[in-house]
Amino acid sequence: MKTPAVSFEFFPPQNLEASFRLWDTVQVLAPLAPRFVSVTYGAGGTTRDLTRDAVATLHKSSGLNVAAHLTCVNASRTETLEIAESFAAAGVKEIVALRGDAPKGSDGFRPHPDGFASSVELIEALAETGKFTIRVGAYPEKHPEARDTAADVEFLKRKMDAGATEALTQFFFEADTFFRFRDACAAAGITAPIIPGILPIENWVGARKFALRCGTSVPAWLDEAFEKAIRDRRQDLLATALCTELCSTLIEGGVENLHFYTLNRPELTRDVCHALGVTPRVQLENVA
Repeated sequence: MKTPAVSFEFFPPQNLEASFRLWDTVQVLAPLAPRFVSVTYGAGGTTRDLTRDAVATLHKSSGLNVAAHLTCVNASRTETLEIAESFAAAGVKEIVALRGDAPKGSDGFRPHPDGFASSVELIEALAETGKFTIRVGAYPEKHPEARDTAADVEFLKRKMDAGATEALTQFFFEADTFFRFRDACAAAGITAPIIPGILPIENWVGARKFALRCGTSVPAWLDEAFEKAIRDRRQDLLATALCTELCSTLIEGGVENLHFYTLNRPELTRDVCHALGVTPRVQLENVA
């Protein structure tokens, strides 16, 4: 089996304890030489400043290739592009461009009166600067707001045509879900790489709630497997085995890159990477 290239997603820290957890996560995973690491935005752009600070610090102190999430929520075009410019000034040349989640308690996404109406508009504006590599989100199962899966593929095509170079998918639990989506994208003329997003299951109850909220199907067999594993206190072993098996099946199906949603808890991601043959290649320095 070919060893994949990997990338990792982190949350920006919101307090001192979370800051230590982020740096610990970086120290554990950086030796695996990821293609890049990304730092998320909170719903409604609530962690915008934290994301900017974390991105700049990671880029300066870790030597990693850092990608910043950037959304359209609660900001004008000028404000959004000023944030992008601040990333560029800090040496960060990679952006994950997203529409973004609506603020908590709202009834859905509504564009800022002077803001970008969609991720496509944001991508076009970022591409015009010529300063960034642009990645985007993709949905192997129907987005909760989409008409159907075909609409998701059509919109991804628009994002790629607007200037994106690679897509990172929402997580899923079965490899065939990704393969069907990849085939549909190819049939629609999408030639850019589509990277499967992988969620190592640190906590099944939390992961299940998250999946239902974002439209990810939960197979009955997975519910049953975790019910038994939790009863026998073997859930960590099951999570590692299932995630490794999912990744192995994807690799056997031609996938060369994997993007892990770490939730700033690196041990399970590290163990899965090791099982796939992704072993330490570099030593991280100067992270305090």
